[in-house]
Amino acid sequence: MATAAPNEMTSDQGLKTGEHLSDTTDATTQMAIMSISESGAKNPDQEYEAKKKVLVDYFREGPPEFAKLDALRKKATGDTFFMQQRHKADNPDDQLAQGFYDMMKRIGKEMQKCTGALKVKTAGWGKPQILDMGMAPGGFLAVAMELNPGAHAMGFSLPEPAGGHRVMLPDDANIDRRDLDVTMLAEDLGVTAIPSNHPDAGRFVPRQFATNQQQFDLVICGGAVVRKQERASYREAYEAHRLSTSQLALGLERLRPGGTMVVLFHKVEAWGTARELYAFDGFSRVRLFKPTTGHNKRSSFYMVATDVRSRHPRALRAVARWKGIWEAATFRAEGGLLEAMGSGEPGAEELLEEFGEQMVKMGRKVWKIQADALERAPFMRDKRDGSDKGA
Repeated sequence: MATAAPNEMTSDQGLKTGEHLSDTTDATTQMAIMSISESGAKNPDQEYEAKKKVLVDYFREGPPEFAKLDALRKKATGDTFFMQQRHKADNPDDQLAQGFYDMMKRIGKEMQKCTGALKVKTAGWGKPQILDMGMAPGGFLAVAMELNPGAHAMGFSLPEPAGGHRVMLPDDANIDRRDLDVTMLAEDLGVTAIPSNHPDAGRFVPRQFATNQQQFDLVICGGAVVRKQERASYREAYEAHRLSTSQLALGLERLRPGGTMVVLFHKVEAWGTARELYAFDGFSRVRLFKPTTGHNKRSSFYMVATDVRSRHPRALRAVARWKGIWEAATFRAEGGLLEAMGSGEPGAEELLEEFGEQMVKMGRKVWKIQADALERAPFMRDKRDGSDKGA
């Protein structure tokens, strides 16, 4: 699941084409924040960069776990190591594909042991209902199905011929698998009229969710941008935004009140990540999980949101914001996207005042696991030995 993009199904209805800030925060950053407030965010790109800097400065002056990780990242010489990993992931043989699937199952079991996230507590009706927005290779969904006997699942996965990862989860009558690109679910995301001159005019997918009443007890959002997918040029710079927002919007919108969401993120300290963690904290119980059995050298981790009040006004506003970002990244120019990304966002000071201490508490273990793994990595040992092989 964690590195696949998404899919869907078909319907009769087609698309029409036609804490206060640390006193040590430097003066430049504080002036940037003041400028943002006074200008009404007329330069969204500048605003985004200023917010990002405020967060990183805040964490650098705080938890030792982050300070250690930050220092290790600056020393790391693992470009070759990670490049080789990416090549293997993009061109897996049968053994590697099976190994990736098995690793994701191990991570899923570790997540369940640490958080209990994948076991549905109380099904909304009848059998537990599970939605996996990016299921390939299928390890997380396999664990979830084992933990919830008789569950029904819908899973999206980017087709292999389009660059998606191989789904290794065996076919199951209780799993409705739909091979498609979730970033193209325009109708489900509220767009029914596609401009005839759009580069992807004929590639958007019809509605996949049957009715507004179709809800799920557990939603997994783990799709990641794949490098082998051929995409129209307008998508290249903003595909990560299109993928994350389409998963989040559709996942939360279809989550039964009281349900659970599992979402893949990168870097707790990143502004985009902090913004979404803060948003979820407004209508759910948020915990973070980083596996030790795989991907521990990477910046990725999972947010586990439980007792999600998916009809809370804050949740509804989040869905609307995500849909707006997706729409702007898909149909409008860069300025429209930056405007949509800034719409309804908290300020950096507001976020840190209300959520900074909680982020530190949640992030400590995530940062420690990655720092410990980097410290043990072969490419770090090579540098300490003086050979600096770059791997």
